Amino acid sequence: MPGSEKKTLTGLAVSRAMRRQVIRLDQDASIAGGINALTKYKVNGLLATDREERPSGVLSKTDIMGAYYAGFPLDTPIKDIMSSPPLFCSYQDAIDKALDTMRSMGIYRLYVLEKGGDRVIGSLAYPDIVGLLYQYCHNCEYGHVRTKNSPARKEVQRILVKEIMTREIKSVIKGLPISRAIEELSFYRFGAILIIDKDKTPCGVISKTDLTLAYRRGTDPGEPVQAIMSSPVQTCGSDQLLEDAIRIMIFSDIHRLFVQESGTKDLTGVISLSDAARIRSGSCHACISARIKIETP
Repeated sequence: MPGSEKKTLTGLAVSRAMRRQVIRLDQDASIAGGINALTKYKVNGLLATDREERPSGVLSKTDIMGAYYAGFPLDTPIKDIMSSPPLFCSYQDAIDKALDTMRSMGIYRLYVLEKGGDRVIGSLAYPDIVGLLYQYCHNCEYGHVRTKNSPARKEVQRILVKEIMTREIKSVIKGLPISRAIEELSFYRFGAILIIDKDKTPCGVISKTDLTLAYRRGTDPGEPVQAIMSSPVQTCGSDQLLEDAIRIMIFSDIHRLFVQESGTKDLTGVISLSDAARIRSGSCHACISARIKIETP
């Protein structure tokens, strides 16, 4: 019925999806220390604090990538490259509202404040939102797993990777310098870029994580991209269920998959956890039809 549609995130508070561990680092710590913290805790960003331990900024892998390109020494304080000020939400805010803020500001995460206070008690990023959605899908009576051998399987229109993937693929030719990959990632605001050979055959991927580690190792940005690329390229099929692609990303701890056209090896797009969060529902249209009951905290 018109007006009765309901997205899975509707009515859910940030507290249901937020990550309660907050990685903090003094803003006077070095870039090398920042990289070590990001690597140790396997996060894409950390909260920088001043001498009074008040939040003063956010150090992300995007900031690290920019410092690498600009040639900052590794002993440079992170306050010289961090993004400031941090952006916050309340643990009581609706996830929908938080997601709107993240998208409008072009940011990957928000830090979560306690009720009526300024103490940071968690963070909310795209993977956290997708993880919550996946949990609902996995437990839903209309979920792929539960209806695998059930007549109800035919009643649900499931979302395919090709319906939400980003169709634009950017690439850098093998042999070009690492600095060129940084320029492309910065300009298009992507998290990873495809590396191809002269025949346009995919041979690897460079992500912000690869660049962060190269920076720590002291790799010259003038080195060829193949010196730091990850290989092989992680892929999924365009006709694959969104739920399956999300499961691969979550359990493989990767943020994106390159998409192959069904029945071929041609790459036609990229799907990321950000794409999955953007549609705000689960992996099928049952959520949009309001057939999932959402229990609010």
